Amino acid sequence: MSAAIYILGFSVLLAGLYAIVAKKNVVKIIIGLIAIDYALNLILVLVGWRTGGSPPILAEGQTPANLAATAVDPLPQAMVLTSIVIGLGLTALMVALAVRIYEKYGTFDTNRIRKLRG
Repeated sequence: MSAAIYILGFSVLLAGLYAIVAKKNVVKIIIGLIAIDYALNLILVLVGWRTGGSPPILAEGQTPANLAATAVDPLPQAMVLTSIVIGLGLTALMVALAVRIYEKYGTFDTNRIRKLRG
């Protein structure tokens, strides 16, 4: 597999990390967290990828030893499915908190929210 797709995953991860550390807007921080979530899901799927791999299902006349040599690892795929569900729940929670922060303070800027203390 080409290293370009790994570089893409790590670049999305770094872009999300930059958004969390450098931005002062709550919405941009949430978008950075979502980008990190998707980048980690991509990297996990790439870990289990095998070029020319087959599904991990035994066909008639096939032995488990033959299957293990050619099959794609299903564990990272299952982990990513679980991660997607958890990430969706966390995203909904973060957006709900951002809406409540905006209702209370009237801004998404973290510097102004810290100064208001109300």
